[in-house]
Amino acid sequence: MNPNTAPLVSIIALNFNQTTVTCEFLESTKKLTYRNFETIIVDNGSRENPTAQLEAGQYPNLRIILSPENLGFTGGNNLGMQHAKGDYMFIVNNDTEVTPDLIEQLLAPFSQDPAIGVVCPKIRFWHHPNVIQYAGFRPMNLLTGRTGAVGNQEEDKGQHDVSGTTHCAHGAAMMVKKEVIEKVGMFADKFFIYYEESDWSARIIRAGFKIYYNAAGLIYHKESITMGKESSMKVYYHTRNRILYMRRNTNKLQLTTFLLFFSFFTFPKSVLRYTIKGQFAHLKSFLRGTFWNVTTSSYSQV
Repeated sequence: MNPNTAPLVSIIALNFNQTTVTCEFLESTKKLTYRNFETIIVDNGSRENPTAQLEAGQYPNLRIILSPENLGFTGGNNLGMQHAKGDYMFIVNNDTEVTPDLIEQLLAPFSQDPAIGVVCPKIRFWHHPNVIQYAGFRPMNLLTGRTGAVGNQEEDKGQHDVSGTTHCAHGAAMMVKKEVIEKVGMFADKFFIYYEESDWSARIIRAGFKIYYNAAGLIYHKESITMGKESSMKVYYHTRNRILYMRRNTNKLQLTTFLLFFSFFTFPKSVLRYTIKGQFAHLKSFLRGTFWNVTTSSYSQV
């Protein structure tokens, strides 16, 4: 593709006290065969200014934006998008490493169907490179408020090599065309982290766009680096945002059914589990996440 006619792609990634990991990601972008891109690193209030270390890598077309505070996944990426100049925004985790033809693969479906608004690649685990993390998302379960990635934890034997529309983009790697952002807006800041891509995907689909999984694109994800799988912080945001997502993206009957299920099954089960295990920090986070929704509007700070 002629770099003079190729659309500009803005690669947007966040850094939060992981500058070495971010540099590893940037090193992988040097191997990209698509050359018309800019890279925006948003530092989310790290303890130390990462500018010197990032600039030492001499990464092409790199811009560093320093936020004095941690804006979360939502606010950090929104800040990056506000500064981006691209026709397409590639929102990608800093704990990933790209493959050489990834950008071409992500751009290809947009020219095939103008209704496609977001394209995601196949995601495999970095530490288990033949194991899939994402090959599309299943529909959101409106009873439980949960979904799951197609192919997750499966050895990749080509069983998910058929590309097509999917129900949700993956926040670790999603190419979004500028028109989507202009019509739908950006991430809902209120989520901070977790369920933000589910909420954005639901809004994008309601606006008439499609979300597409392109099996020919591939990226590797070092998932466990970002946040502990059993941290109390994760319990808080998962609980809070699970309810918030349902409040924002279901009708009255669906929401009522979900709240009944949550109140009479999920809530007592979770309280009992954390109590028996002596995980009182997790219990406190679960209760905080639940009752946050009682006092907070679901639609302010969209």
